[in-house]
Amino acid sequence: MSETTGDGVRPLKVLHVDDDPMNLRVVQEILGAFGHQGVIACSGHDALERLAVEAFDLVLLDIHMPGMTGIEVIQRLRASPGPERSVPVIALTADIYSRRPAEYIALGFSDFVSKPILVSGLMASIKRCVAAAPAALSRAG
Repeated sequence: MSETTGDGVRPLKVLHVDDDPMNLRVVQEILGAFGHQGVIACSGHDALERLAVEAFDLVLLDIHMPGMTGIEVIQRLRASPGPERSVPVIALTADIYSRRPAEYIALGFSDFVSKPILVSGLMASIKRCVAAAPAALSRAG
């Protein structure tokens, strides 16, 4: 029997990619409160480097970042040859008017959460992604 967290999901190792320190802090607090381990990346380049050498159960990826957008990150990640290409990735953005959630899914994201982040919405998205991707989750555990 595996241990579960307060949200009914086993503890996850989550890479959170965002260029905003306050967003990083808020999400880290949320993840920690539910028993998940949050790992921070402050840019798309940093995220791809970490994903190439470290296994994660899930990625929370901001869409609007300088240097490399979340769209560019997901395109490079999904095109990569390694096992990291199948990790579930949740798009995070305050810009809810540029694309519909279905468009993010079509780009390769597993789900979409709008900012400001509501705890219930984020945790529901994480739970959906975990349920849909058991094979990817076994890599990081």
